[in-house]
Amino acid sequence: MINPRKVERLLNSPIQFDIDTALKRGWELFKAQPLILIAYFLIVAIVQFGATYFLEDFSSIVSILVAPPLTAGFYLVANKISRNERVEFQDCFDGFKFWLPVVSVNIISGIITVLGVIALIIPGIYLGVAYAFAMPFVLFAGTEFWTSMELSRKLITKVWWRFFAFVLLLVVINIIGLLFLGVGFLVSGPFSYMAVYAAFEELTGDLLIEDEPENSLPTSQF
Repeated sequence: MINPRKVERLLNSPIQFDIDTALKRGWELFKAQPLILIAYFLIVAIVQFGATYFLEDFSSIVSILVAPPLTAGFYLVANKISRNERVEFQDCFDGFKFWLPVVSVNIISGIITVLGVIALIIPGIYLGVAYAFAMPFVLFAGTEFWTSMELSRKLITKVWWRFFAFVLLLVVINIIGLLFLGVGFLVSGPFSYMAVYAAFEELTGDLLIEDEPENSLPTSQF
């Protein structure tokens, strides 16, 4: 569990978000395991497009129940790469170990965002961007869905416009990837997840680093 004092300190302190740093770090994470990430992204794309084509009216079930843990897999792999841990292809599917919390946070944040769009559109855009770290908080802080959503919202709100520009830039990168006969999307897609994780690491700082246990007082010598 995250340290409440660290959370308070982070949210009450000015923070900086360097888009260039997040993109460069995201690219480094991608380059560390390009074959695994591309292969996994291809599987995710096949599952999602296959569900849309074959299941038709029931494709939303896949989006709600299967897509979130598949997305979580990218962040979990990014975390392992960042920690210099060995990564194997099956690690990509570890998101299913967190099935209930990631599905819950995805459903609730999605509903609130849609309600925001219905209300005045602008609140929906704000929340859609502000909840970008809700899933990473669930995965790496162990917080329940509402706390994760609020931590994400409060943190990103401090740099909302810069983060919004970051998201738009990733959208442009993926559009360019699609224009290259879709082949470039196999790189831009997983890279985008790595970049979002890199941004998450940059903005959370030492928040998720476990505190060292305090050493016990030395025994008195007589």
